[in-house]
Amino acid sequence: MTYKVDFKNIEIAGLESSPLAVSLAGLRANEARYFWNKYKFEYIVYPANEKNKEIQWLNNLLKEERNLEFGSPILEVMIYEDENIYWPEFIYQNGMIINVLYEKNENKPKRAVGLKLCENMEVPDELQDKFKFARQRSKLAGTIRGSYFKLRKEWL
Repeated sequence: MTYKVDFKNIEIAGLESSPLAVSLAGLRANEARYFWNKYKFEYIVYPANEKNKEIQWLNNLLKEERNLEFGSPILEVMIYEDENIYWPEFIYQNGMIINVLYEKNENKPKRAVGLKLCENMEVPDELQDKFKFARQRSKLAGTIRGSYFKLRKEWL
């Protein structure tokens, strides 16, 4: 079911199968607030089974760029796109959100993968010893741990 995320009232709709549903819902709400404040974009998530093409794109990108494959399933996908940016986010059952910021312009574009872990989530085995995570506090999400890596290849 397509769902518009409310960043004022944290709801676990769509995330019920996650063992960290409440924390993950807070992280998702934090992301929704960011997109609203920066772009006035309503953060609408789609069930993963409706976004197979985008998930395959992400899986190929992660495998080729950093040899990453995650055992946790993706529950939801959000896509922000305008004339200059393609920015999908993938919400995993284990409490992680991965986003790909991909600027389309040719003049030194920003292109990176962001990794965010919800509060109380252990660092996934796939990321152990590969990334350092910075911490940030959020009223909606508690303590968020995040990291990123720059993309080396063209993906669009």
